[in-house]
Amino acid sequence: MRTSVLLADDHTLVREGLRSIIEQELGMTVVGQAADGREVIALAEKMHPDVIVMDVHMPLLNGMDATREILTRFDQIKVVALSMHREQNFVSDMFKAGAHAYVLKHCALEELERAIRCVLSGRKYLSADLADLVIDGYVRNCCDMQADSAPELTPKERSVLQLIAEGKSTKESAGLLNISVSTVETHRQHIMEKLDLHSIAELTRHAIRIGLIEL
Repeated sequence: MRTSVLLADDHTLVREGLRSIIEQELGMTVVGQAADGREVIALAEKMHPDVIVMDVHMPLLNGMDATREILTRFDQIKVVALSMHREQNFVSDMFKAGAHAYVLKHCALEELERAIRCVLSGRKYLSADLADLVIDGYVRNCCDMQADSAPELTPKERSVLQLIAEGKSTKESAGLLNISVSTVETHRQHIMEKLDLHSIAELTRHAIRIGLIEL
C-alpha cells in the first residue's frame, strides 16, 4: 500500500511543488492539502494520513500547535516539519510539539524522502545542515541551563495569542475557536497577566518572538 501524505503550507506553489515531488518521485500519494493550521487538523481527522508534511508558520494556527493537537488525538500519524527557519527555538519547539522530523525547505528535494522513510520506521530525522546548531545548543543548555523566563501559556492561550497577533477581533477569534467572546477576553487577560504585557502591540511582539507568527 502506498504511503499517504497530507500537505500543510499556506503557499499554493510550495504545496504543488511538494505534491509533485512526493507523487512523481517518491511514489507516495498526497491525500489532501491544507493552507492553515485549522484546516490541516480537520483533514487529518478525515483522512488519517500516514505522514503530514507540516509548515511551521501558517495562519489561524501555527504548525507547532497544530502538530501538538493532531498528535494528541492521532498518535499514529507522523509529522515532518518543513521550515525555512534554522534557529534553535523553532527546531526545539517543533520536536517538543511531537514532530518526528525537521527538514529545511531548501533541502526538501534532497532530504524529504529520507525524512519520511525515517519517521515511518520509527526514527527521528533532522536536516544535516542543522546538526551543528543542535549540538551547540545542547552544550550551551548543559553548561548554563538557560531557559525562557516567561511563564508557559496553555494551548488555548497560545491559539488566542496567535489570533490576536494576526489582527483578528475578539468576535472573530471566538468564532474560529468555537468559544464565547467572554472566554476569549478572559484568555487575553490571563495572557497579559502571565506575561506582564499591557497592549496588543506588546502581545504581537511576543507572538513574533516565540514563533507564533512571522513579520
